[in-house]
Amino acid sequence: MIECFFDCSSPWTYLAFHNLQPLAAELGVEVSWRPILVGGIFNTVNPSVYEQRVTPVPAKARYMKKDLEDWARHSGIRITFPPKVFPVNSVKAMRGCLWLAPQGKLVPFATRVFEAYWGDNLDISQDEVLAGICRDVGIEPAAFLAGIAEPAVKDQLRLNTEEVMARGGFGSPTIFVAGDDMYFGNDRLPLVRAAVLAARAAT
Repeated sequence: MIECFFDCSSPWTYLAFHNLQPLAAELGVEVSWRPILVGGIFNTVNPSVYEQRVTPVPAKARYMKKDLEDWARHSGIRITFPPKVFPVNSVKAMRGCLWLAPQGKLVPFATRVFEAYWGDNLDISQDEVLAGICRDVGIEPAAFLAGIAEPAVKDQLRLNTEEVMARGGFGSPTIFVAGDDMYFGNDRLPLVRAAVLAARAAT
């Protein structure tokens, strides 16, 4: 019923990842978490993101900071823009989400990745940081680092990224309800809720 294409390098995705879980539990539906590489999307279909970073609109940038702080407070999570590394190369973390999904550990791992980057100012592109995250959630670091180097895992991340673009996505998080009903961003979750209820009523 719900698919969520996501990349841990986005603060708005952190909010959606956090807020979608209780919403899905309330509705009694599962979420299919689909790791992607949002930089690949920006490079291919949405290069305007890079232009906005180079020449931001000052008033809009100030409001975005306030908006993010408001949403984080409302959601009960801590989000601060990393002063050292932004944007971050999240490819290893997202491959890790893919590798851990069959083991039922995608959600705790991704949660800790979000917390590490957006709360603790840790560089999630670094092996030692990822190893620490693994230890935090009961994953053997050596097995993890070997697993994310598997060609099948690398290929699946690329395929997920290509799939969401083919279905009309242009960033993270991109959420689909009932196959082809697309929503973008944390603030669309009330619409996601309504769409799930409507799809359920229709069937």
